[in-house]
Amino acid sequence: MQFLFPAFLFALAAIAIPIIIHLFHFRRFKTVYFTNVRFLREVKEETSNRRKIRDLLVLLARCLAISMLVLAFAQPFLPRNTEGAKKGEQAVSIFLDNSFSMNALSKDLPLLEKAKQKAREIVQAYANHDKFQILTNDFEGRHQRLVSKEEALTFIDEVKTTPSVQELSKVIQRQQQALNTGQAPNKTAFVLSDFQKNVTDIPNIKDTTLEVNLIPLAAVQEKNIAIDSAWFESPVQMMGQTNPLVVRVTNYTNENAENVKLSLKLDGQDKPVGLLNIKAHSSVEDTINITILRTGWHEADLSITDYPVQFDDHLFFTFNVPPQINVLVISDGGGNRFLESAMAGVRSFKVVNQSSGNVQYSQFPQYQMIVLSNLVSVSSGLAAELTQYIKNGGNVTVFPAPSVDLTSYTNFFNTAQANIINGFDNTPREVAGINLDEFVFRDVFTNKNVNMKLPSTTGNYRLTNRNGENLLTYRDGSSFVTKNRIGQGNIYICAAPLDDKVSTLARSGEVFVPMLYKMAISSAKEWKIGYTIGKDDFIEADSKGIAGEKAYKMKGAKEEFIPEQRIVAAKAILGVKEGIKEAGFYNLFTKPDSVLYKYGFNFDRRESVLDYYDVKSLKTYERKNLKVFDETVEANFTAIVGEHNQGVTFWRWCLILALLFLAIEVGLLRFWKV
Repeated sequence: MQFLFPAFLFALAAIAIPIIIHLFHFRRFKTVYFTNVRFLREVKEETSNRRKIRDLLVLLARCLAISMLVLAFAQPFLPRNTEGAKKGEQAVSIFLDNSFSMNALSKDLPLLEKAKQKAREIVQAYANHDKFQILTNDFEGRHQRLVSKEEALTFIDEVKTTPSVQELSKVIQRQQQALNTGQAPNKTAFVLSDFQKNVTDIPNIKDTTLEVNLIPLAAVQEKNIAIDSAWFESPVQMMGQTNPLVVRVTNYTNENAENVKLSLKLDGQDKPVGLLNIKAHSSVEDTINITILRTGWHEADLSITDYPVQFDDHLFFTFNVPPQINVLVISDGGGNRFLESAMAGVRSFKVVNQSSGNVQYSQFPQYQMIVLSNLVSVSSGLAAELTQYIKNGGNVTVFPAPSVDLTSYTNFFNTAQANIINGFDNTPREVAGINLDEFVFRDVFTNKNVNMKLPSTTGNYRLTNRNGENLLTYRDGSSFVTKNRIGQGNIYICAAPLDDKVSTLARSGEVFVPMLYKMAISSAKEWKIGYTIGKDDFIEADSKGIAGEKAYKMKGAKEEFIPEQRIVAAKAILGVKEGIKEAGFYNLFTKPDSVLYKYGFNFDRRESVLDYYDVKSLKTYERKNLKVFDETVEANFTAIVGEHNQGVTFWRWCLILALLFLAIEVGLLRFWKV
């Protein structure tokens, strides 16, 4: 038995007061005058023994009442551990999981409402002078500090569901940072959550002064089917072409799902896709052929019908169909008639020719591909600009001249970390291999087994392949056309000049034309058609869209906001974390009537997996400074937390007993007539 405030025990000396009163028996007798003997009938005889017994019982009741009242102020308790009770000011952090999964029902209320109720009870278990942090998945700035008890209760009432999801390790780290800002000697963190397995990464808490308490809340088992993801087989869409869209739908339940309706709304027009049958705990992929009929931005909304979990039943994405592909051809004099003829057959190509001595480097970012045609040498300045252009996502294709300055080419390829060309070999060769698995030739030929006429050369430069990929190869296995991924772009190198005296590549239209086209639209960068709220806090745009003092603005279905903006070279990095809270389409613009970009934002799919840690599983992670509460959600956490902090407390019982003994005293004096 220990006491939280042992100094109050000195007040037990007050027991001497009723004892002194009893010993001296202060009592005044009242004289009653009467004239009639009938008053004698009301006189009761009393013996000295009965009177002494009653007085002793009254004395005992008074002493016990005073003792219990003193003990109530001293607050006796039985500690649950050897460290005893926590004394002094306390700093308390409470994390309320307000993700979508907390909308699931318990027996009567959504889990989030249960969590808020438990959070209030936890706050009420502490003193008014203690400090509190209320933290949610939003990681709001106002929740990164310690506040008073009254403010904490207000913050709890304001908590609402959010699309943001945070790993448990990040949550505890934020709690620890906030608690360390205070001066309280006692630091305690509470985590109220359903503890989904895919976000519950329980960390090793090294701070021995911090106690973390996990409070699991269990929901009624729910079923969920979700649109997991979608992607185009070709990263770039072109007008007049059909591009397959692959959709993955996942069944997270223990039962097979039949006749799940999948629909597509493209630019506001509904396009029914079909019905899907998905086995339990598995995914299916369906392909939707989308034919592009116009250029510009397109909005698409994939949806399924599912209940009760519906936040992941829609997948919003956007894509842009450029009106043309800008190609820059750099040569030593005049254009290459083979290139011009090949590109003239594709109406989306717009070709600009520049001589090597008059290259405008500032215009490089506006071209999807730059072709070096018949250059004898590559200057150091051109090499540096081309390398930066490739790293930023551009495509460079090299057709060397019949006689080149190998030193300048070697320096350029070394700078770009691409394959190296060596001396010219006059041996005639025929191309025999074509890489149909690489993007450039993938899905180009309907019948992959057809015997097509492949190019041949009367001579070629020998290529040293350095982490590159062969697109076309000779019969002896040596490289004819190679590809290197550098940064966010690609460099393509042909081993032979684009000259009909040396190579027949330009005359092999079924290979040359689609190869140029796919090279121009390829990119090593992952072009995203959809974004995730809470993950993609920063997006990119072209900084040329900002002119003068104008700034980018974003607008969704409900609100308009100005994102954080940072200019890096030719790109604008936009911070959208604070502005995007709802899934849907968002337009980026500087003028309301001119949309520059469209973005599709979706809720995080991590919440789709309804797989949780139960109390038994969590208890396997218990350590000295990490505890798991196994009380049910119906339990009163004010008393539970109080006992957890102080042990088994008895002050309430002492107060009740004090009142009981006072009642016994009154009863003895009133009803025991002597």
